Amino acid sequence: MKLQTRMQPLLAFARRKQGQRVRLVLLGKHTNDGLIAKLLLYAVLSIVAFLYLQPLLYVLSTMFKSLSDLIDPTVKYLPRDWTLGNVAKAWVGLEYPSAFANTLVIALFCSIIQVIVCAITGYGLARLRFPGRGLLFFLVVLTFLIPPQVYVIPLFVIYGKLGLLNTPFVFLIPALFGQGLRSALFIIIFRQFFLGQPKALEEAAKLDGATVNRLFWRIMLPLASSACIVVFLFSFIWYWNMYYEASMFLSSDFTPLSIRLDSLEQVLTGNTMTHFNIKQNPVTEGAKMSAVFLILLPPTLLYMFAQRWFTEGIERTGLVE
Repeated sequence: MKLQTRMQPLLAFARRKQGQRVRLVLLGKHTNDGLIAKLLLYAVLSIVAFLYLQPLLYVLSTMFKSLSDLIDPTVKYLPRDWTLGNVAKAWVGLEYPSAFANTLVIALFCSIIQVIVCAITGYGLARLRFPGRGLLFFLVVLTFLIPPQVYVIPLFVIYGKLGLLNTPFVFLIPALFGQGLRSALFIIIFRQFFLGQPKALEEAAKLDGATVNRLFWRIMLPLASSACIVVFLFSFIWYWNMYYEASMFLSSDFTPLSIRLDSLEQVLTGNTMTHFNIKQNPVTEGAKMSAVFLILLPPTLLYMFAQRWFTEGIERTGLVE
């Protein structure tokens, strides 16, 4: 009895220690360290990931479905009969090689031009002192706020008189003058980046006899490589996915993938359908999802290749603040 009486405090102490360990594992020292908090976080992230990936899963499953699977309501994500015929139909219906080349020419060259032009403009607004700099920056921001539907008709008239319609120059020339898609946003990104650089770099270069031109190309632009990557990827994706501008300024002679996707239903069915009576056609659903996959594949591969540099660029340019 005396031994049991002496052991009771030790047993109680051991139980308290065990309970503290269990609470430490479940709750952690801080709110987000415990097992319960991590499980809740993983559950929320899994739900969000599924919501984002669910359309892509639908595209991937539908593109491989046969006709019998498409008209069978019991077939959801896993096809019973796998087929690549839908991919072949989408390839032919999109005229993929020529449409891909047209889209790549617009997206690639306009993105490169925008990186250079917006970097020069952003550096000038951030570092150079000249009369009207604040007004010029205000006008840049104003162009970002005005919707394209306001000035698309005057642009159409101007491009028509210059003979630029149905050519890639309707996008290349505005990009060359800093008026491409979202150019104002890219100028703001470069301006904020150059404002964050120490002035000692410029002062040291000027003491060594460097001109403004040499200072920009040899020192400041290499430092802005992260901002250049961010601007290039954003510009490339926006030009790749653009539809409104392309539908206004381009015709069947020079069509990107977005326009070909819009007319794919007519190509597959051979029917002229208006925007007011389009109906879901299960026969062509597999081909349409294959076309979506073919259009999404190039920018997805580009982002997967440049993901690390893109993430670093987002952090360095201050877009996450």
